[in-house]
Amino acid sequence: MTTLRMRRAGAGIAGALVMGLALTGCAGDDLGGGSSGGGGDGGDADCADFEQYGTFEGDTVAISSTIEGVEGEQLAESWADFTNCTGINIEHNGTNEFESQIFVQVEGGNAPDLAIFPQPGLLARMAEGGHLAAATGDALEAAEANYSEDWLSYGNVDGTQYGVPIQGSAKSFVWYSPSVFEENGYEIPTTWDEMMELTDQISADHGSDSVKPWCYGIESGGATGWPATDFMEDAVLREAGPDVYDQWVNHEIPFDDPQIVASLERVGDIVQNEDYVNGGIGDARSAATTPWADAGFQVLEDNCFLFRAASFWEAQLPEGTEVGPDGDIFAFYLPADTADEKPLLIAGDYMAAFNDDEATQATLAYFASPEWANTRMSIGGMVSPNDGADPANASSDVLRLTIDLMQDEDALVRFDGSDMMPSEVGAGSFWSALTNWTDGQVDAEKALASVENSWP
Repeated sequence: MTTLRMRRAGAGIAGALVMGLALTGCAGDDLGGGSSGGGGDGGDADCADFEQYGTFEGDTVAISSTIEGVEGEQLAESWADFTNCTGINIEHNGTNEFESQIFVQVEGGNAPDLAIFPQPGLLARMAEGGHLAAATGDALEAAEANYSEDWLSYGNVDGTQYGVPIQGSAKSFVWYSPSVFEENGYEIPTTWDEMMELTDQISADHGSDSVKPWCYGIESGGATGWPATDFMEDAVLREAGPDVYDQWVNHEIPFDDPQIVASLERVGDIVQNEDYVNGGIGDARSAATTPWADAGFQVLEDNCFLFRAASFWEAQLPEGTEVGPDGDIFAFYLPADTADEKPLLIAGDYMAAFNDDEATQATLAYFASPEWANTRMSIGGMVSPNDGADPANASSDVLRLTIDLMQDEDALVRFDGSDMMPSEVGAGSFWSALTNWTDGQVDAEKALASVENSWP
């Protein structure tokens, strides 16, 4: 699994696959695991670009993460020139059991030098337990110079910066077919009300058992329910606003506060309306058993017109699908209540150090730099929230749109709420409650009350 959310979900449902990737400081050497070095073989690098990080005599820096497979190989490519020029060897262990393994490593006195955390909540637990070292010196300077306050805040614990955001995704997207919109004269909505008017128009123009305005699915194995939590979080940001969103995520107001119930009911106005959802699939309740990624394929089959999913859904599209404003499918920003508001739900990976060794902090500083961000983006498949990230280096139109939103100074960025909640809630009772709600077993108030009662 190769996305931020999918990697997280996979940790609970897939077997362990551990990939070791070791880079040597010698140009042209192979990476452990059979991959070759990035940026060519590292021999073409201008090492003057790396002098700021220092020169080391074969120091080794170990990195643990959830990143494996093809994405792990791409990650290893991104530091080839850095290791060649600095002499730092990087050993990477990517596993879908990261969340459990990192605690075993720390408790056993065998923590890595660096880790890439997909959840701010997990990073905060490590910091509060006294296991992480603060970003210092050049690493801290690079982080503060290259990231917005919103992005940095999710790696900051009690006023100390531990985590550096290295890659991200935007979740506030609706996917559609540009050609179908053009054929029908439909315009991209700029407000939530316009989106609902478009929904009604599509239903009036095309509504039938096999064609509906929206397609929707929340099945994801052991992580079933997370797409519903994402949609709800987007609604809370838009209707209740970012301050209430923060209070809700931090449990400063009840999980079933009336404002939060209203936001879930707003989502229900779409996904529980039989006239609106799952043409070609079934009734509204079918979403509970429809694989989340497969649901969106109905846009390509002309069975639906709108599918809410994050930027990383692009990786699930069938081979040969043309993605772009003139392609088979593209995405637009999920609109807010007014056109001048820009709430943006995001997810991301944060790198943090377990020690303040010079080589560790130098490596962290490199990952905080625009140079790393642009190198990694040019390899493909990801985007960075780094302010110095050049959209031209993104490998697709959707990723370029993602960067534009991330770098918009007017955007109100908020991290995926369930990723910041206690794991028994964010990856447990919240998923289960919204699955039961989607299946019609409980109403919005009862679903959220059950989560409130589960809060530790």
